[in-house]
Amino acid sequence: MKADYWNVSDEQVVEKTGHKLAHWMKVLDGFKAAEKKSNDVVAYLQKEHDVPRYWARTLTTHYLKQKAKP
Repeated sequence: MKADYWNVSDEQVVEKTGHKLAHWMKVLDGFKAAEKKSNDVVAYLQKEHDVPRYWARTLTTHYLKQKAKP
């Protein structure tokens, strides 16, 4: 898998979810996603925010990678 696979643009995210990356980062911060299992975060985005599964996984992975950066 390419190293930049999870790097997505605001345009892509808005097209598929209706919101920019910054919105989803705030949502996931509020959910305390960094403290949860990734599958639980994906399920939360799907159930509570109607995010399609692929994009829920993409947003979750993008978020966790951003939080892991020093």
